[in-house]
Amino acid sequence: MNVDVAAIQAVLREAKLDGWLLYDFHGVNPVVRLLLGLRGMATRRLFVFLPATGEPVAVAHRIELQPLEGFPGRVIPYSAWRELEAALRATVSDKRVAMEISQDDSVPYLDRVPLGVAQYLERFGVTIVPSDELVSQFAARWSPDDAQKHRAAASQLAGIAQQAFRDVGDALANGRALSELDVQRSVLAAIERAGLQTQDAPIAAFGPHSANPHYEPQGGADGMLRPGQVVLLDLWGCYPGSVYADQTWMAHAGPAPDDVRHVWHTVRDARDAVIARLAEACAHGERIRGADLDDVARGTIERAGYGEAFVHRTGHSIDRDLHGSGPHLDNYETRDERTLLPGSGFSVEPGVYLAERFGVRSEINVLLHADRPEVTPADPQAELIEL
Repeated sequence: MNVDVAAIQAVLREAKLDGWLLYDFHGVNPVVRLLLGLRGMATRRLFVFLPATGEPVAVAHRIELQPLEGFPGRVIPYSAWRELEAALRATVSDKRVAMEISQDDSVPYLDRVPLGVAQYLERFGVTIVPSDELVSQFAARWSPDDAQKHRAAASQLAGIAQQAFRDVGDALANGRALSELDVQRSVLAAIERAGLQTQDAPIAAFGPHSANPHYEPQGGADGMLRPGQVVLLDLWGCYPGSVYADQTWMAHAGPAPDDVRHVWHTVRDARDAVIARLAEACAHGERIRGADLDDVARGTIERAGYGEAFVHRTGHSIDRDLHGSGPHLDNYETRDERTLLPGSGFSVEPGVYLAERFGVRSEINVLLHADRPEVTPADPQAELIEL
């Protein structure tokens, strides 16, 4: 268990907080796993108090103490609810603590503590404030090993996507029937051969199906490839125990018509505008929020006349979860006003979706350094691929 308690305590003291109180039950709060690296069963309530000064305290059920081996502090075991209540009263009564809550559920990825738990703690005089900056600084940041494995995974995924498009092109050239499920299965097999793991199957979408951002291939005649269709491939994966890479690549079955090209250029330019704005902020030492970058991408797409067809946020946090707990590039679905911090990673994936016609999305990832954004894959898609 590798927790930088001293660094966390320094931030807590600066914020005039008594501590950071972590809560988990059945994995409801991924921040606990990200921060403490806990593995094993989690079928009982767990509270971990990281105080601004003094020794950390974990309050854990007696049958689930094994995951806390190596905990840098005191472990108070409980079995009965009266024991749990007594331990919490002794540990956090009348304290001002940070927890994973979000006022008005404004950022759902931060809103991990159930209302009932908050009410339970308030009975002990506990004052709860959001832990947003703590999560960004300590739970969502990548280690050097994470960054190295992410780069390798990103390179693997880019190669898999390009090979998939070559295979689709071969099928077109030879008049061979090919379905979305065929592409999905071949890409998933390639991900596994590369030693990557993925929580869900990739998205392969042809023609009108590409206008559904979270389309899932179903099979059947309408899932067969036809000349003249847009082809969207969204794939993700990570090396075990590390952070994800997440990409979307676009192609067209045959020469692309002008309307498809125009949408592709709009989406690509929105993606690149985000990177340019982020690079500018880094060069000037400017703090920038995820919401600000969403505005940049959305402005580019709106000026091209497709604003109503951009129906999701510009990007999501990435950590050991594909959709991570750090700041998202979002001022549309939610208002994520958290500052993007060096060491954090996220996707940049603007899209335009024209119902019953086609959709285009271009997705890359960014690891933010103090002086620059690092884009992965290192050679992102610049032009629409014509198969």
